Amino acid sequence: MTEAEQKNAPDLAALEQEGEIAADYVEGLLDIADIDGDIDMDVEGDRALVSVVGLKGNELVGPGGEVLEALQELTRLAVHRQTGERSRLMLDVGGYRERRRAELTKLGTEVANQVKDRGEPRSLQPMTPFERKIVHDAVAAAGLSSESEGEEPNRYVVVLPA
Repeated sequence: MTEAEQKNAPDLAALEQEGEIAADYVEGLLDIADIDGDIDMDVEGDRALVSVVGLKGNELVGPGGEVLEALQELTRLAVHRQTGERSRLMLDVGGYRERRRAELTKLGTEVANQVKDRGEPRSLQPMTPFERKIVHDAVAAAGLSSESEGEEPNRYVVVLPA
């Protein structure tokens, strides 16, 4: 690892601290809302991951993950308030993000194959930054390129032919 890479590499202790702060914050929200759930913490790559597991229902996910996105932003703000550092923390509820990751990876691969066959670009529906990243990765793994276009919250992926 070069010196520059070491300087930019995430500090495991700092990521674990982010996870602990976030877990405490989410646990407080669950208590206020009188929702039973357990909190799991982990570090994946360069971000802390906090998961709420053992929930009944999906009121913390909401339609299209909207509630989950809002909770994630609030949790990131709580971490920032305590650490003074911008957080890339990821919050998952009931395995929603993992299921969504599998769906979007499949979608990205299928669309890439269609674009290869037809030789024409294809635009997808608007997605969150998390969702777009997964599609971009799947398209790249299939050997094509893609780009994001549009303005938030209507930003979308365009898969390009080779």
